Parts: sequence; structure tokens; C-alpha cells
Amino acid sequence: MKQAFMSVKRDDGRTRKIPLVQVHTLVLGSGAAGLNAAVQLRANGVEDVLILTEGLKLGTSINTGSDKQTYYKLSLYGVDADAPAVMAETFHAGGSMHGDLALVEAALSARGFLHLVSLGVPFPRDRYGQFVGYKTDHDPRQRATSIGPYTSREMCRALIRRVQELKIPVRENRHAVQLLTVPDFDGRRAAGVVVMDAAGHFEAYIAENVVFAVGGPGGLYQTSVYPVVHTGAIGLALMAGAKARGLPESQYGLASTKFRWNVSGTYMQVIPRFISTAADGRSDEQEFLRPYFDSVGQMNSMVFLKGYQWPFDSRKAQGGSSLVDILVYIETVIRGRRVFLDFRTNPEGFAFDTLSGEARQYLERSEAMLETPIARLQKMNPGAIELYRDHRIDITREPLEIAVCAQHNNGGLAADLWWESENIRHLFPVGEVNGSHGVYRPGGSALNAGQVGSLRAAECIANRYANRTLSAAVARRAAQAVVQDLDQWLDRGAASRRNWKSDRVDLQARMSRAGAHIRPVADLDAVVQDAWERVRVQSHEGYRCRNGRDRIEALQNRQLCFAHAVYLESIRFAVQSGAGSRGSSLVLSKDGQPVYDRLPGEWRMIPENPEYRDRVQETTVEADGRVVHQWAPCRPIPACDGWFETSWAAFRNGSIYR
Repeated sequence: MKQAFMSVKRDDGRTRKIPLVQVHTLVLGSGAAGLNAAVQLRANGVEDVLILTEGLKLGTSINTGSDKQTYYKLSLYGVDADAPAVMAETFHAGGSMHGDLALVEAALSARGFLHLVSLGVPFPRDRYGQFVGYKTDHDPRQRATSIGPYTSREMCRALIRRVQELKIPVRENRHAVQLLTVPDFDGRRAAGVVVMDAAGHFEAYIAENVVFAVGGPGGLYQTSVYPVVHTGAIGLALMAGAKARGLPESQYGLASTKFRWNVSGTYMQVIPRFISTAADGRSDEQEFLRPYFDSVGQMNSMVFLKGYQWPFDSRKAQGGSSLVDILVYIETVIRGRRVFLDFRTNPEGFAFDTLSGEARQYLERSEAMLETPIARLQKMNPGAIELYRDHRIDITREPLEIAVCAQHNNGGLAADLWWESENIRHLFPVGEVNGSHGVYRPGGSALNAGQVGSLRAAECIANRYANRTLSAAVARRAAQAVVQDLDQWLDRGAASRRNWKSDRVDLQARMSRAGAHIRPVADLDAVVQDAWERVRVQSHEGYRCRNGRDRIEALQNRQLCFAHAVYLESIRFAVQSGAGSRGSSLVLSKDGQPVYDRLPGEWRMIPENPEYRDRVQETTVEADGRVVHQWAPCRPIPACDGWFETSWAAFRNGSIYR
């Protein structure tokens, strides 16, 4: 790593010095995927590595979880015969996922998982050393495992320890504000990043390779279970022209809002009382679910199923458990009320003998046939109570406020089977920002994909891009131009009355209203037009900034606003193409089918067109600003003969990396 300064001229003629760092491989982000990329780069012989992050304790991986946060891996127990191609079929069956990516995620699953075990992550095993598992959503086998609600946090802690042991340099309090790209043969390549430090001052980093591990689009939604400290930065790559894949495919579900946490698993299986109140959170308390079900037993059995079927699923909207999510949405978004889970008392009319056989058997086998939801929760999962108490919420004494929240983007940037961007060389999107998932994915597969993808990126860099080919002079000039442009934009805001906080609220509300799990056809044209108008106004006027923090947040708004316009446009394209309601989204149209006979008449859904399961939506922002979408056919799972001699030869001569 080399450190220097570069000169940047301002409009007033003054010149100032900006810190300039040159490094072989830059890792942007410090979640589980980014940390693993740095560790694996060192393991593969790449010594000159630097991690840039807003903070080692500020990412989604280290700040999130759920009732039993899941890691999905190849089965490693008993007689359950499993193999990469078998696991790949499970991934591929979710729809709109390329088969070669599915095979890679399956093939490297055990390797990524066992690496974490070797770092000390205490995944459970029996006395014979077998790793026990359970079934998760969209999982035909018992491939899932967990160490409890903080699985990803402990993964990060183990990886941070390894980063420190390897003495990999980490620079915290760095906020990425623009990717650097330069011409490369017939396209473009990554060349580094411009960031701001904690005081709002620019720094430039030039890099042969950029591992882009910035997480999901947490800052795009008003109702979100992403940690407050996580904003995401996919907008930086979209602004640079990086191709995206499957942007409309996200996952939403019930989560608490005061402390952001998924209320899945036992939080639902103990069958709490759902109540709504007026906007003050106290008056006009109602148990609002009951009128929509034939019986109390049916209602409570559906609530129980939300534990297994936590993500909102359009297939379960027509009389299934996702009806609960719709009813919460109606209360909170349409009626403007607030919704709470009350674990202190049972729903009115509750009786064990009215529950479905599945629900009753589960509670019986768990020895949880107890008087109240909180007693059942204390029996089955006492840590679930302590988790909220640790965040100053005592669910033994007060109800828990919830909403339907954005939780994960199955789409993201488009990359090849080595996790390199399909159209920007030397850029490696890993973790949630990589759009390798399709419409549906097994629960916990995101943690697997992050470890697999970061390992693949490290191996590719070590075997394909170990030499330095980037012109430092060209990259430096690109950095100077970027800083000049950003300086001008920030200066423009000096005369503006616009406030980044109000604009952030505006874009987040727009996404939650039209770009989350409920997508009204009639609103999309106006919403997309409004989103791009916000981009135009922001670009022209900027924001008034009083201090360094405002400068950082203003530039965050710049990429967030651009990203939300691209996301909304990609959603409109999917809807207008006729893909219909699929995954965790429900497309509403007056020409659709009734969602449920007890919902208001406007709740009519466009059913899924299954033909689109065999296609992947691609989105690219062209140099002239046009957003281009297309449907590409899904690549099949590769057929591999596994002949040892030829495979060994390809590995020895390095042709597998080409």
C-alpha cells in the first residue's frame, strides 16, 4: 500500500491536497462477505489488501438476526445423501437463477462453512462430529443450521479476529461516495473509490481490484428491518453503469420497528395477540385479525404458520399465512394505525383444541402447552425475551410494535461464476449486493452465498488478476475529476433550501409505498416519474450542508435517490412485462383475481406468469442515463462428467479461472 497526495483544483482557482492511497485489492465493506474476502485473499497469496468500512461494528451482518438465524449448507449429517448438483437443483428451482451460479454456491458450501468452523464459530454437532440440521423455508432437506439469533454476528466476530491476526489493514469511518472506473479494452474496469472520512473530507483510493461488499439496500425503505446503521451503496455501482440482475426480487416480512428484528420462528409459534391502536399507540385498541377468518382456531393456526412461513409470499396470500402480512399492511399503511404483538395475553377465544394438528403437535412436543404466549416463549426460547430486554424492550410488560418490513434483496449486481461484474472488469460484488439469488431461496442461503462468493472472488483475483495492469496516472486523473465534480455539487447546495433528511424520508416512503411487497399497477408510472424528478432536482440543487456529517449524508442521498429510481423502474418493467405476483411481492390491479373474499374489492392480484421463472431480469444504466431492461434466459445447471485426469489438468494449468 502506497500513500501520497493528489492536487485538486476548485472552481475558485484554489488548489488543495487530497490523500491518495494505492493498493492492489480494496475491500469495500466489512460484513461477513467482505471480511471473508480479505481473509481469503491473504490465504491465496494476495498480500496488499485494504478494508475500507464505515465501521467494523456497523454492518448488517454484525447487527442483525432473527429467532434462529440460519446458515444454509450442504447436508453433513447421517444418511441424508446430498451432493452439489442436488443442492444446486434446490437453488435453481426457486426460479430466475442461473444454473452455474447455483452449482457454485452448492459446490463451495461445505468449504465455506467448514472455514467458519475452523475459525471458531460454534455450529452445533453431535458426539460423533456430525453437523446437525433442520429444514428451513424452500428446503427439501435438513441442510440448515444455526448457533442462535446472532449467527451472522458471531461469523463476523470470528472473521474480524482472523483479519487482526493476519494484520490486514482496516480503515474505519470511511464513507464511499463514488466508484472509480476507467476505460479498459472494449469496456470499463474498476479503478478504486472516492470516500469521505468522518469529518466530511475527501480521500481517494486507487486499486487494481475492488471487492464491493456494501450489503443490501437498507437505506431505501421506510419500513425496514435492516439495521439503522446500515444504508447500503448499490447506487454507486448503478451510477457507474454496473449491470444489475433481478432487482425487483426482494424479501419482506413482519418485524419489530423500535428495535429492528424479524419476529419469525417462536415469536409467531407461541401465538401472540395481534392488536392495533390509533396513531397515538394507546387508544382504540382492537384485535383486528378475527373478522377475516372463519374461526378463532383458523386465525391462530395461521399466526402459528408465520413462524415457519415468515417471509411474505404471494402464493400464500389467497387464504394462506401471508394474509396476516396483508392485514398488518392495511392497518398500518392504509388505515394509518399502529400494530403490536401482545405476548402477555392470549387472543380472545384462544383454546388449544381449536388449533390445527400441526400447531398443537408442535406445542405439545415442545412441552409448551402453557397458559400465555409469554409463558410459551419462556419455555421454548427464553433468549427471545432477553434479546428485546437487552434493547430496553420488556415484552413481558409491554406490547411489541411491528410492521411489514424490507429484509433482503434477492437481486443485486450481475456477476459471473467468479463473482466478477459482468460488464465492469476488476469489480467483484459479494454478499447481498450480488444478485445471484432468484425469486425464492432457501432460508439462510444468503449467508452461504456471501461466504462462497467472497471465496470465489479471492481465488479469481489471485489467479487472474495478481499482476498490476492499472495505470496509476489514468486512475489518479479519474479520481481528481470525481472530486472536482462532487465539490461542485456540494458547493451548489450552499444556496439550496433542500434538506437531506426530508428527502431521505421522501424516497424511503415512496419505496415502501410502491416498491415493497404491495405493488399497485395503477401507481407505478407516476411513482417512477416522481422518482426521476427527485433525482433531477437533487442533481441540480444539492443540499444545504452545515457540517461534515451533512456532507456525508448529502452524498449518501445522491446514490440512494438514484438507486430508488432504478429499483422502481425495474419493478415497473417486471410488472408491465407480465411476470405477475411472485416471490415476496403482490401486484395489485383492477383486472386481477380477488386476493381473498373478505378483503376490500380493490385487493385483486395479477397471478404469476410461470414462464418468467426461466428468465432473469437484467438492468443497466447506460452512459447517456437511459435505463435498459431485458429478460435473459436462465443458464442451466452445467453437466459435469468429473473425469479426474482432465479436471486435474485444467486445475493445474489454471484454465478453470478463464
